[in-house]
Amino acid sequence: MTRIDILIRYLIAEDPQYSEMQIPEDLQGKRDLFRALRNVRWPKPVSEEFLHLQNEELQAQLQEKGIVDLTKLSTLNSPLSTTLNSKPSTLNYILWQGDITRLKVDAIVNAANAQMLGCFHPLHRCIDNAIHSAAGVQLREECHRLMLQQGHPEPTGRAKITKAYNLPCKYVIHTVGPIIPDGIPTASQKEQLASCYRSIMACADENGLESVAFCCISTGEFRFPNQLAAEIAVQTVKDYLTVHPDCSVRQVVFNVFKEVDRDIYQRLLLS
Repeated sequence: MTRIDILIRYLIAEDPQYSEMQIPEDLQGKRDLFRALRNVRWPKPVSEEFLHLQNEELQAQLQEKGIVDLTKLSTLNSPLSTTLNSKPSTLNYILWQGDITRLKVDAIVNAANAQMLGCFHPLHRCIDNAIHSAAGVQLREECHRLMLQQGHPEPTGRAKITKAYNLPCKYVIHTVGPIIPDGIPTASQKEQLASCYRSIMACADENGLESVAFCCISTGEFRFPNQLAAEIAVQTVKDYLTVHPDCSVRQVVFNVFKEVDRDIYQRLLLS
């Protein structure tokens, strides 16, 4: 029996409703099922054997995807990477298009929901799902402990930091952005999005982090307009660094996935 078969059987055995579930024969089918079972799993303890095998499996998948070390950006020779130097010269803004779970930086940003436990929809394409899936079950467990201590849902515009586990970054900074049902943000919702970026920068600074990779918070399913969201992101980060010249953050990465966001951020950062 392969490693991933053992992991899937462990998760199936946790819940009687999965007792008749069949394990696919192909590797991708097995990986999808392994991810889906973790996506829907409530945070609870697992065996040390499971953690060991899960970590091996996720590290193997990470090596297949490839780790992107943005401190060595000049050697990447990628048309999807753009370095934009700012003043002082020791501070870099980087625009990078791709999978944020591949980035080797001090922290990546997760666009979370108020529950702060990750996405429970199997194989959902949101960043919350991607980050929790790549990190492993430990991330949901740590978030669960934080939320139990807090005793209430996470307010919009705040930030919390956790370990990164099987991700190549050191930490994950989670934030809850505003949801815009009609796609037209109010002044209050614009301020909430700006608060997300300020809170993340403050969290990174408090923890002495030198590099942070931002996702496009609140765009996509939360329906914040892409152009306005990017304008708020860039301006808020620049303003924070102006007000806090001794901030530990020296490298700011704006990570995008869609072409439209890449074009927007490139225009803003080059202007």
